[in-house]
Amino acid sequence: MSAPEKPTITWDDFAKVAMRVGRVVRVEPFPEARKPAYKMWIDFGPYGVKKTSAQLPGTYPDPEALVGRLVVAVTNFPPKQIGPFMSEVLVLGAIQSDGRIVLLQPDADSELGAPIA
Repeated sequence: MSAPEKPTITWDDFAKVAMRVGRVVRVEPFPEARKPAYKMWIDFGPYGVKKTSAQLPGTYPDPEALVGRLVVAVTNFPPKQIGPFMSEVLVLGAIQSDGRIVLLQPDADSELGAPIA
């Protein structure tokens, strides 16, 4: 059974989404979150270090193992308050059928802040 498709968007719609490569520099448990999650700090090079919250403990039980990993994130959403934490970017991942999230990452080293096209 396949998931329902989302509406078709235009190239102009897609072009509005800023996705960039970053490197995870810090991860902490987020016990105040409703679902198990981590607080993450991601370095986007010339765009600075940005914070996010991600529901990753089911896939990545050791938060320290995420430090140093390259990730892809949407960087032009407005900041969002998640409990006591302000999330500044949306890290991207593939949602598995069991609900676990597998982070998207470049398959080779990349410049921090490099745009995704």
